Amino acid sequence: MTRLRRNVEKFWAAAEARDWEAFAGTLADDVAYEAPMSRERVRGREAYVRFNREFPGDWHVRVERVVAEAGEAVSWVRVTDGDDVHVGISFFRGDGEGRIVAVTDFWPEPYEPPAGREHLTERY
Repeated sequence: MTRLRRNVEKFWAAAEARDWEAFAGTLADDVAYEAPMSRERVRGREAYVRFNREFPGDWHVRVERVVAEAGEAVSWVRVTDGDDVHVGISFFRGDGEGRIVAVTDFWPEPYEPPAGREHLTERY
């Protein structure tokens, strides 16, 4: 297991626990966050912690999977906020100590499949 993978797991556990000190401990001072779908960027540990701490709603996160290699990791999470469920894919880059230096988040919206594939697929 890579240091970055352990740190990404701590990142999500701290976010779920709203332990913002532990969350900050997973990040490099100059961490950069990007959300291409909303075109948001946050720079620096303090700003990124505040961005997460102040995120609206009573959300909860469950990690489905983390895949990592030296210096890079990807997580798949489910975030619930009341009856709403959101799927997130996050790409992480780490430094030599495993601290997170970059996060890029994608939060795709669910959609209905095109007609005519019912004989090939199973809906769940």
